[in-house]
Amino acid sequence: MKVRSLSLQISPEIGKVSAELITTEKPVCILTLAHGAGAGMNHDFMISISKLLAEKEIATLRFNFPFMENKKGRPDVPATAQKTVEAAINKAHQLFPSLPLFVSGKSFGGRMSSQYMATKPAVEIKGIIFFGFPLHQFGKPSTDRAEHLKSVKVPMLFLQGSRDELASYDLIEKVCASLRLATLVRIEGANHAFKAGKQDILPILAEATRAWVDKKIKTSSKKNL
Repeated sequence: MKVRSLSLQISPEIGKVSAELITTEKPVCILTLAHGAGAGMNHDFMISISKLLAEKEIATLRFNFPFMENKKGRPDVPATAQKTVEAAINKAHQLFPSLPLFVSGKSFGGRMSSQYMATKPAVEIKGIIFFGFPLHQFGKPSTDRAEHLKSVKVPMLFLQGSRDELASYDLIEKVCASLRLATLVRIEGANHAFKAGKQDILPILAEATRAWVDKKIKTSSKKNL
């Protein structure tokens, strides 16, 4: 496992943010990995899932959004967040131009990544992985936040806890059933933080991610033959 600290230049106005690459000798793909609204790229979840994915031969590029880098309380506006996602995608492609490239994110980070993808054809992106899509606010079931997913042109993997407080399971099922490119994996007993009593959920997330990216890489290879 190799760890490398990096810096992402977002724009002259926004400035730079921290990033970290975790990879192995022969990764099968690389993921950009965006953090949630309440914790940055060095939160335990972010580091742990990156290391577990590396054990599955998946490289990850974690990064901070500007609000977290600058220790501001409120998340960035979507335009700034999406520009940051774009910078991470460009850096990942620059580092590994021949590797299949996926985008991913925890909660807010996943939603900002998919909002970006909804506006871009991004043919080099093979898919999006959501580590808990935040479908609605706590206690306010709704599907409004999923509207933009209809415009996403790449495959989507939803890893969702059955007790996710920000995505009532019946609603996320309906959303995914309406999206031709969506795959939903139910993580039994897990909440939005992927806590499920004493069970360690993170290895399940890593295993599901590797199985899904393998299928997407194989499908993409067949199309290019």
